[in-house]
Amino acid sequence: MEKVTKTKKQHNKFVRKVGFVSLGCDKNRVDTENIMTDLVNHGFEIVGAPEEAHIIIINTCAFLLKAREEAANTILEMAQYKIDNLEKLIVVGCLPMLESDLENDFPEVDAFVRPEKYSEISNIIFDLYKQKPNPCESLVNSRLLTTPKHYAYLKIADGWDNFCTYCKIPYIRGRYKSRPIEDLVAEATSLAAKGVKELLIVAQDVTRYGIDLYNEIKLVELLKELSKIEGIEWIRLHYCYPELIDEKLIKEIKTNKKIVKYLDIPMQHASSKILRAMNRKSDENTLSKLILTLRKEIPNIVIRSTFMVGFPGENREDFKILCDFLKEYQLDNVGFFRYSREEGTVSYGMKKQVWYATKAARLRKVQRIQSTIASNINKGHINKTFKVICDGFDVSNNIYIGRSYMSSPDVDFYIYFHSTEPINQGDFVNVKIIDFKKDYLLGVKQ
Repeated sequence: MEKVTKTKKQHNKFVRKVGFVSLGCDKNRVDTENIMTDLVNHGFEIVGAPEEAHIIIINTCAFLLKAREEAANTILEMAQYKIDNLEKLIVVGCLPMLESDLENDFPEVDAFVRPEKYSEISNIIFDLYKQKPNPCESLVNSRLLTTPKHYAYLKIADGWDNFCTYCKIPYIRGRYKSRPIEDLVAEATSLAAKGVKELLIVAQDVTRYGIDLYNEIKLVELLKELSKIEGIEWIRLHYCYPELIDEKLIKEIKTNKKIVKYLDIPMQHASSKILRAMNRKSDENTLSKLILTLRKEIPNIVIRSTFMVGFPGENREDFKILCDFLKEYQLDNVGFFRYSREEGTVSYGMKKQVWYATKAARLRKVQRIQSTIASNINKGHINKTFKVICDGFDVSNNIYIGRSYMSSPDVDFYIYFHSTEPINQGDFVNVKIIDFKKDYLLGVKQ
């Protein structure tokens, strides 16, 4: 259960305490925060402990079987609170979009809500209790955050148009839908007014932003407008699909001082044969050229990516191409996952499915390769000084925790650093790196 800010109890209104569990990606996190804000504005109280809640809302992910299993286990776990204080259990998100027989599978759940009905959740709850809705008083004029106050995710679009053969997202979330520039600027401005200094731009593909609204890609135009907002110091781009990273975007990243020199580019594989089978638009050659171009045009750029092992038809030569690619291009931060055979996707029926044991062995090997690469890269940072944003203080070890431009929250290396003077969460400080441990950098404030 995520810890969220409590609100004061509303008098003379129907009031219930609501707890949340948000599973899956940061796009889901934003949806959860928007639901929380709407409920507060309708008189509900948000609590962080499930045992305190009269209502628990679980925002689910259904991208992979593992995610659906996690969602199912979470539903059963939260349902146990009905023995005591819990009155209503509500499941929202991707699982209700994908599964059709949830009412029979989970009789403990009082309502299943699909993403297009999020704006109606408060009314759904009032209906469950047979209560008249409380009037919306807009007590909160910007969304509540489950992140620390100094950074927030800005979801600029929903859905996905590229039907990768392994992916269910277009079937779950629908076609790509951009939000208008003016709405995003208004939201980011309100976040900045609350103390947000770092915006993490997210969508299934941020590089496609605007194509559906404006008949042309408008990511650069959006970034220029966001950069004008006072208080926003860092803008970080997640999920930039490689084929749409063009000269215009590269130039904006290079010259815009607020955009951190960090790109999250899901490449998925390096073998051209496997990429074609995945229905990806890139191949080994275009990925190689993109990396070289980025490093030439934007010195010290950090590239994060994800790769899949064990896709149907991946033979030893394809896997060797991936391993060689990793060794040659030395990406800074990389995540790996095994191919999951998902019923309803094109790849489910493909021939030459890879044995689980083979996938597991390949996963271990690429993780070892990348671990060595990351260690060498991070050792190279020793004796360098970086601008670091303070994410908090580790009381048990008496040390501050922060990130440089090289790291995004929760997925990359943190910097643990000492300081002889107090530092507030969200402050920017200069930190000299003095050592590298297995999974973090150690530094001293300058």
